Amino acid sequence: MADWVPVTGPQLDEAPVTASGRRARRIARISAVAVVLVSVALALTLRGKTDSGDSYFRPEDQIAMVLLGLLAAAGVLWFTRPRVVADAHTVRVRNLLGWVEVPWEIVAAVRFDRGHPWASLELLDDDVISMMAVQAADKEYAVATVRALRALLAAHRARNAAGTGAEAG
Repeated sequence: MADWVPVTGPQLDEAPVTASGRRARRIARISAVAVVLVSVALALTLRGKTDSGDSYFRPEDQIAMVLLGLLAAAGVLWFTRPRVVADAHTVRVRNLLGWVEVPWEIVAAVRFDRGHPWASLELLDDDVISMMAVQAADKEYAVATVRALRALLAAHRARNAAGTGAEAG
């Protein structure tokens, strides 16, 4: 299953670029499973009197331990949310809290600076939108995604320049 579609030439209007952090997703899934397994193991081993001897672990305590593990796993899986979807007209970025949709007209550059954990969109008003879905840890996948996003930006600029030139003439 491909998360990224290379985009060139006439396909720009048909094939969007979609990306999500591969390594972060894999680590989050493994961590979530580990959290659930540990909480279930703890729930199964906690029985009888506590160390103080004043109270007992009951079945409802075991159920609560499993539910807490599931809640913690859901929190870990929250880190699988980041995603970028771009087409010929807009780029949509979802980080941890929500989506931001930006038309290519206001994007100055797609940046992936050395030493930064993820790529970003630099806007014409000097705002920066981080794209947590395009992470340095994904190496070549991230570089290919940035190149595809830059190609979409360049194609949009070329299309607008051709449209502006036709209107001026």
